[in-house]
Amino acid sequence: MKPETLNFFERVYEVARLIPYGRVTSYGAIANYLGAKRSARMVGYAMNGSSGKDVPAHRVVNRKGLLTGKHHFDGTNLMQQLLESEGITIENNQIQNLEAVYWDPAKELQ
Repeated sequence: MKPETLNFFERVYEVARLIPYGRVTSYGAIANYLGAKRSARMVGYAMNGSSGKDVPAHRVVNRKGLLTGKHHFDGTNLMQQLLESEGITIENNQIQNLEAVYWDPAKELQ
């Protein structure tokens, strides 16, 4: 992997570690905050590789609140279980009342 990619991944992890308990954000919101608006997919790749890095990757979902990264967690429903343990309601792999639990780093980290 290129050094600049590693640096980007580390910056993604830094932002993800700031997501408050019981809140979620999106891949695109992290990319936008980092000044890489069109790099939501790269944020997803970073989340896929975050195992063992003390990153709450379960709190990063797609822009519609879908648990698109759930297959990268051990166990069949671990991502959903982690979110539900933080009080987030999920039905059919989608966060309910997304607006109420959504955390936008661009607005929160100024």
